[in-house]
Amino acid sequence: MLKRRTLNTALASAALALFVPHAALAQGANPARLRVALLPDENASTLIQNAQPLKQYLERTLKKEVEIVVTTDYSSMIEAMRFGRIEVAYFGPFSYVLAKSKAPDIEPFAVGVERGSPTYQSVLIATAGGPVAKLDDVRGKPFGFGDQASTSSHLAPRAHLLKKVGLDGEKDYRPVHLGTHDAVARAVQAGQVPAGALSKPILDNLVKRGTVDASKIVQLDLTAAIPNYPIVVQGKLAPELKQAIKKAFLEMNDKEVLKSFRVESFAATDDRAYDVLRDTAGVLKLDLARMK
Repeated sequence: MLKRRTLNTALASAALALFVPHAALAQGANPARLRVALLPDENASTLIQNAQPLKQYLERTLKKEVEIVVTTDYSSMIEAMRFGRIEVAYFGPFSYVLAKSKAPDIEPFAVGVERGSPTYQSVLIATAGGPVAKLDDVRGKPFGFGDQASTSSHLAPRAHLLKKVGLDGEKDYRPVHLGTHDAVARAVQAGQVPAGALSKPILDNLVKRGTVDASKIVQLDLTAAIPNYPIVVQGKLAPELKQAIKKAFLEMNDKEVLKSFRVESFAATDDRAYDVLRDTAGVLKLDLARMK
């Protein structure tokens, strides 16, 4: 287990690296050091600590130094990819769509497989014994979402509320953005917001770890299937390096390494798999070009 000081140093270094001017960070098409970014959907220290087996696997497989990066939020991760400050990233489905709209050269190549499927669901939850017992009860109340660019903690459940019970977040309830999936679960558990939404696999993991008490929340509903989180690479990297990176992820079979992603394996994917999220953004009348 990493010491707190080591984790804090790693976080500070990663944050500093992301905001150094782009010219100073240019490493060429085959850099000696690969920066691999993980989506900031939970506490950054926990993510970096849990990703140490991943770091060791990639360094051993690719014969390169690897730096694990966790940005402050989804938008800073998108910008880091856009300006070449990271080479590989594990995006949420919708944050990938946003990143692709700003950085057309990036390439999704692998998608997480859970329970034999490359899809997952968002779960809408409420405080046990609270004022929300069914979806209709959300009307007129606060509703907890994660980051604005989150698929399963914003886009999918927001569209679900609109399509399933006609609740529009612009007028029928009050969206409260809490940043991360675990923050949503804790806020609903404590009754700070009466209901909210997050990734079902993340909620299951939080309950398993004891971070969330399952008896203090109730499940309201599940969204339709969502294409899982993609692994994305900078398109301008040398072809042989891109191929090696893709091979490393698609052939990954170590359970300790895969635990970093909460998946059992990776399967090949491409940009077309995420068109469904572009369609969902259209239902919600979201302008991708204007979103951070």
